[in-house]
Amino acid sequence: MELNDEIARVAAQEAALRLPRFDEDFAWRLGTRLHGLAVERRLAIAIEIRRCGQLLFHAALPGTTPDNGDWIRRKGNVVTRFLRSSYAVGLSLQHKGGDLTSRYGLPAADYASHGGAFPLNVEGAAVIGYVAVSGLPQRLDHELVVEALSAELGLIYLPPDGAAQALPT
Repeated sequence: MELNDEIARVAAQEAALRLPRFDEDFAWRLGTRLHGLAVERRLAIAIEIRRCGQLLFHAALPGTTPDNGDWIRRKGNVVTRFLRSSYAVGLSLQHKGGDLTSRYGLPAADYASHGGAFPLNVEGAAVIGYVAVSGLPQRLDHELVVEALSAELGLIYLPPDGAAQALPT
């Protein structure tokens, strides 16, 4: 897929995946959906959901390491700083050239513009947190989060190849 097409696709995902409301119950449902997808697909991922810095959900599946938690922290910092998905920020940097350190002075030890962290954007409010996974290649981390958010919002998920998939209810 062309870089400009991927940037547009991710921007459309961010625009579409706005939450009508967000609370601890939604965080639990979203987190357990991600966990269920990971177990079903035998994925070694870590999952985290935060609201305004408060940890609402965390799971580390077999095969993960403490590094996955650190990747989540760094990707989540990107969402908090830019109010965009970490994948969108990474794609934008790839398009413009440079990285978070050269363009914004942000240390790689604290920021990672790799896919997997997605903003929790509440309609009529703003970005109030993020959902993140780590353990897969960055595009797959991002797509897993988009798939789960789409399902929670009752939207059809279209993977990058464009083939619609039935969503579990």
